[in-house]
Amino acid sequence: MNSIADHLWQSTLFAGVVWLLTLALRKNRARVRHGLWLAASCKFLIPFSVFIALGSLVPKRTAPAITLPTLVVMDEISQPFTAPVAAAIAPPAPSPFPAILLAVWACGCVGITCSWWVRWRRIRAAVRAGSPVALGLPIKARSSPTLLEPGVFGIFRPILLLPDGIFDRLTPAQLQAVIAHELCHVRHRDNLIATFQMFVETVFWFHPLVWWIGKRMVEERERACDEEVLRDLAEPKAYAEGILNVCKLYVESPLKCVSGVSGSNLKKRIEAIMNYRIVQKLNRGKKLLLAGAGVIAITVPIIVGTLNAPRIRAQPTPAPKFEVASIRPGCGGGASGGASKDGNTGGSQGASPGKLNVCGTLEFFINRAYGNPYRMRFVPIEGAPSWIKSDRYQINAKTEGNPNSALINGPMLQALLEERFRLKIRRETREVSVYDLTVTKNGSKLRPFNEGDCFPGPPALLPQGQDLCGPGKIARNGPNLTIEMPRKTLTEFAEFLGINVARTVVDKTGITGTFDFHLEFAPDEGTPGVPRGALSDEPAGPSIFTALQEQLGLKLESAKGSGEFYVVDHVERPSEN
Repeated sequence: MNSIADHLWQSTLFAGVVWLLTLALRKNRARVRHGLWLAASCKFLIPFSVFIALGSLVPKRTAPAITLPTLVVMDEISQPFTAPVAAAIAPPAPSPFPAILLAVWACGCVGITCSWWVRWRRIRAAVRAGSPVALGLPIKARSSPTLLEPGVFGIFRPILLLPDGIFDRLTPAQLQAVIAHELCHVRHRDNLIATFQMFVETVFWFHPLVWWIGKRMVEERERACDEEVLRDLAEPKAYAEGILNVCKLYVESPLKCVSGVSGSNLKKRIEAIMNYRIVQKLNRGKKLLLAGAGVIAITVPIIVGTLNAPRIRAQPTPAPKFEVASIRPGCGGGASGGASKDGNTGGSQGASPGKLNVCGTLEFFINRAYGNPYRMRFVPIEGAPSWIKSDRYQINAKTEGNPNSALINGPMLQALLEERFRLKIRRETREVSVYDLTVTKNGSKLRPFNEGDCFPGPPALLPQGQDLCGPGKIARNGPNLTIEMPRKTLTEFAEFLGINVARTVVDKTGITGTFDFHLEFAPDEGTPGVPRGALSDEPAGPSIFTALQEQLGLKLESAKGSGEFYVVDHVERPSEN
């Protein structure tokens, strides 16, 4: 609906510009103005998005990608929280409004088409009932017993249709001028252009501007033929009398695609004929105006598409692949992944230079390969069979050289999944339920990180007597969980909370800086992303929502926001090797 609305207002704006151009060219040939109105009509069938799409086919190249330093993630904090989040919230039921509009539009199209068809059959019957007339013209002529005005019937094999008795009712000069007028329609393919306009009116019958453009086209085409007849053949008085006699004695053609002689505003036409002046030719300035308008109308959308074209990131060399890789069901061979009692599964990784030793579900692998393996965030996956969450696999792979961990867990793991699991996947973003992380009324209780508390790394430069700032620690005490996360921003902490509550958490605190987070809570229904602790005599602590308020001065509020999803188009179980 939005795309259709955009197309309609763009076409309306384009027609407004054409109207201004016709005003600027009102003293020039009517055939030029007729062509402008034809362009405005064509615009309704050719959206600017077509030119934008053409421009978007031109890719842009950017600078080579810069590999960020490798970060180290401790298994203690990654393993228990790699369980998949809850299933994505179903989109709202579709509104019946678009279907109703489509039905109304279709009924209008059918009604107008039937109206055109009935009128066309009436004229076709008049042509068949007529008898041939030898006039020595470049097209066939027929005399019909109907009272229809003289007109040209047909598009590719036009026939001049004349009413019986017209030779006795018009003088030879008048008849010659009327026939010259009709031959002018034939030379300029006015019936074909009128048929096209009728199609536009049928498709966009609901837009009054389309019908107004149609009237302007009929007016300009008749004036164009008047100008040509007066220039080449007839005296103004004889020509005007011939038109008036036709209008007085015969019925106007019921179809635009059967060009007659009495179309447009008759009074204005007669005044223009009697006051005939040779129309001005287009000077250089007006030719440049028309050419500039045409170039702008075509090139601006293409430029917009080019600016929004997908960027090609220059890569000095393609990402390497694993030389040897084995994928086997179950876990074994040096890495293991945890599984909770409620069926949630995750995975863990054993790291060594040039090797990948990881076990987990395909869901775990996808998030590690296509997301950021160094950030605690789990993206929901849709369109995949249930086994990607339940079946666990052991991946052992190695390659030459010493590629960094980001390359192994990103592009190289992606290539392995796409090859062995036949994985085809894409990203989508839509509105979902989220949590906003805010500060309570009493203010935050966050403990700022002091640079001297620990050493951020790398481990090789660790000063003597100082601890390394790790990602954090997780400890269980019966049903309770204790989280220690040093040197983290609130954005990173919000991502960690999102894994726990199985919903995206957006940092709305507005607080910057790094902090040491300490949180104690008992996993429950509100934290489906965390396995519950074993039964114990230890009393259960507060929920994560209460613990955030009491211990950190933060709270989670339900809201609507943008959520990212992975959509699987195709996947297969891998063969053992």
